[in-house]
Parts: sequence; structure tokens; C-alpha cells
Amino acid sequence: MLIAFNKPFNVLCQFTDLSMPPRRTLAGFGLPPGVYPAGRLDYDSEGLLLLTDDGTLAHQLTDPRHKQPKTYWVQVEGVIDPAQLEALRLGVTLKDGPTLPALAESLPAAPPLWPRDPPVRFRKMVPDSWLSLTLREGRNRQVRRMTAAVGLPTLRLVRTSIGPHRLDDLQPGQWRELAQT
Repeated sequence: MLIAFNKPFNVLCQFTDLSMPPRRTLAGFGLPPGVYPAGRLDYDSEGLLLLTDDGTLAHQLTDPRHKQPKTYWVQVEGVIDPAQLEALRLGVTLKDGPTLPALAESLPAAPPLWPRDPPVRFRKMVPDSWLSLTLREGRNRQVRRMTAAVGLPTLRLVRTSIGPHRLDDLQPGQWRELAQT
């Protein structure tokens, strides 16, 4: 079984949380028993999370050797300039080494997304922009670190696809079963 789930903001990618007070987890969304996340999505990120009950499939989806492309829509603080996009396309150097080149493009307007709860902070005197970023690696908080490295702090991060699997019209907290490819 393969499940596409739209992970809401401030939800852990696990079914239990032992912290006090406990944070929201996947347990509250009526997912089928026996499925587990194939990969992770940060607590403060949103969007597509794949879950499966098939260990081999989970390995294919998450192992860096398979290089599944992952696409994100990223709201950043500031106006994106061509040099910043080019730096992301070439790969940037982070504390843990250089990143692989990424597909990066500026979006002309905010993509059609649901409102985030709580909303992203709004600052009247600081503009924001949106970009689409596709990576073939998955380091810890990589998108946020890459945009910060080029001077564009991330305000909102939504994963829209993993390989051939897309978020499409799933709303936060909704899920659907996918055909295994």
C-alpha cells in the first residue's frame, strides 16, 4: 500500500510523541494501520508525505542512490534576483558541504495553496517571493539552509511532489491511496 498524505504545518512525521506537552502526530488523521512514513518532512514544513507498509518500496523512495526528485514551493523573505537563482541551480556550500545542483525557478505569484494555520508572519516593509525548488538529495532542513545561504530566509515550505507522486488537490490532513509504480 502507498499513501499520499498532505502533512499540515506543525505535525510530526511519526505516530507518537513523548515530549511534554505532546505535539500533533500522524495518529490523528485516520491513516490505515501498518503504514509508516517513507522519509520525513520537518515539523514546520507542509505538504506531500508518502507512507507505505512495504519496506522495499520505502527504501526505493528514500535511499539517496535512487535520487528521487523532490519539489518544494518556498515562500522566502525578500525579492529573488537572478544571481540567487543561479547559485541555487549550481549548488551552494553549506556547513556539511556543497549541495547538488537544483532546479530553481522564481514563481510569478503565490501558488494556489490553502491558508496556513497559524498564518506566516506579514511584514509590511519586507517583501516576500515564491520559488520552486527541486532537489535530488535530502539533507536535514536542506531547503531552508540553501535559501538562507543565498540571502533568502524561508517563511513557508510546502513539498508538492516526490518522484512521480504529486500532492495535487489534497488538503491539509487529507490522504489518498496511490497506485504503486
